[in-house]
Amino acid sequence: MAVNCNYPLLFIKGIAMGAADVVPGVSGGTIAFISGIYDELIDSLKAINPGALKVLCREGVTPFWRAINGNFLVVLFAGIFTSILSLAQLVRYLLEHQPLLIWSFFFGLIVASIIYVVRQQRCWRFVQILGLMSGTGLALAAAFSPPMAVHISPLTVFFSGMLAICAMILPGISGSFILLLLGVYPVMIEAVAEVNVVLLSSFIAGAVIGLVAFSHILSWLLHHHRATTLSVLIGFLVGSLPVVWPWKIELSLAGAGASRQLLLPGDYGSAVGSPRMLECLGLMAVGLVLVLALELAGDHVARQRKRLL
Repeated sequence: MAVNCNYPLLFIKGIAMGAADVVPGVSGGTIAFISGIYDELIDSLKAINPGALKVLCREGVTPFWRAINGNFLVVLFAGIFTSILSLAQLVRYLLEHQPLLIWSFFFGLIVASIIYVVRQQRCWRFVQILGLMSGTGLALAAAFSPPMAVHISPLTVFFSGMLAICAMILPGISGSFILLLLGVYPVMIEAVAEVNVVLLSSFIAGAVIGLVAFSHILSWLLHHHRATTLSVLIGFLVGSLPVVWPWKIELSLAGAGASRQLLLPGDYGSAVGSPRMLECLGLMAVGLVLVLALELAGDHVARQRKRLL
């Protein structure tokens, strides 16, 4: 297992993942992938298993901590939780008052992410093309599915956490959007903003169980069928683009309705108001540059690691 030694940069990547996970349509897994820590994250989560517990019992805390890459996980998740707790209020405000600008930024980020992941894909045979089409279709189906009516309780929040966390570690599939479809998203944003201990504890418990279980499946796919898995993930990214298209009309910004009508900027100007083209295009460009910067930083860290080895 790789060992990430640049902890300040890792913490910043965690902050970026947390910021992405707060917004429906954007995946923290996408940030992990483009910043070069995706495989290490999945392998570290996979290492939390009965074998690691045996190491803990037989050899003690230090070998156990090393076996699960504990420093990596603690620093990364510290960044994620710091971001979620500090940005929940800001994201809620921006989604309500500046939707064009925030969706433009994330649209640019995801377009750049598609370019990045495509560059990692070295094989395009029939099965990879089929995987691309399947991933795109699944993401589009999720994007335009009507919301479900779920009774909010600690138990339903627990299972929502299990489902959402699986999506959060997949590039292109947003855990927040799964919460949106389940009708739980506005409840969880309020829970984070108001520090509702009962709901947050239920969600975190479900997320931890789902994360550890799903990471084993995803790790096996990446190690044994990487090209096909990457093609499906690219499809997820492509299919998520309508979710973050800035010029759209939605029934609810917070999640009561998932139906949306996508518009061209000119049509949006006629139907809603100013499309704010220059500002939106500028923020799309910022998203593109941010991804490029993360990619360069990841490549720099990888080169430094090779020199150390």
